[in-house]
Amino acid sequence: MPHIWVEYSTNLEADIDVPVLLKTVQDALIGDGTIFPFAGARTRGVPVERYLIVDGHPDNAFVHVLLRIAKGRSQEDKTVAASRVFEAAKALLAPVAASRPLGLSVQMEEADEALNFKSSNYRDYLKRRSGAETVVA
Repeated sequence: MPHIWVEYSTNLEADIDVPVLLKTVQDALIGDGTIFPFAGARTRGVPVERYLIVDGHPDNAFVHVLLRIAKGRSQEDKTVAASRVFEAAKALLAPVAASRPLGLSVQMEEADEALNFKSSNYRDYLKRRSGAETVVA
């Protein structure tokens, strides 16, 4: 962990570079890697084709970022990290927000430890590729 979902209305695809948005969000959350490990990051772009935003006007658009993390971080660390993601996404999307109706939201959730099963060999591959586990995006 963390796992990141970036949902966006498909009417934004002509106005945003989705891979840049994903990298911006992931880099903002991971930061220097002291709170969240880079090797744990899983970031997904989720285009949403069917949506109803406010009055249903076709210009209305949204980006919603869901940050799912494991328990164990302080409230301060969580607030700082989520705020960092919000500010980074807001800055990236500012030109879009200046030209059309746009809603941006960032939400952080903690996964239930008892119901969180996982397996990964990403750290092994990161070590092989770079010689170090502490790779930061």
